[in-house]
Amino acid sequence: MVNIFTRKITDELTSLVKQMDAVVGKNKSERMASFVVLLTDDPDEGEEQLAAFAKKHKIKNIPLTVFDGLAGPPAYKIAKDAEQTVLMWQRARVKANHAYTAGKLSDKEVKIVLNSTKKILP
Repeated sequence: MVNIFTRKITDELTSLVKQMDAVVGKNKSERMASFVVLLTDDPDEGEEQLAAFAKKHKIKNIPLTVFDGLAGPPAYKIAKDAEQTVLMWQRARVKANHAYTAGKLSDKEVKIVLNSTKKILP
């Protein structure tokens, strides 16, 4: 399972989600799954943004959802200064945790995140 939390939709996030969508699609037989959670204080606007995002970028394998509140779900302990946080787990154990402050999710970091999916695939 790959969970992508974000507080902002950026070009870099778009790149990550599009590529992760392809990885999930290729690994459905391995039961790989992912979802994106937009952390926002305006969930109605967030839902509209995500619907437009999914349509524009043809996201087919990853559900996009919102969480009401910039802090995110308390159990996930999302860093306050992280614009994006990517958690990967298998059998209820976190196998990878990547957090990026504003502007730090570069193409290089996207490749690192995608490479981390090897930790959760058989």
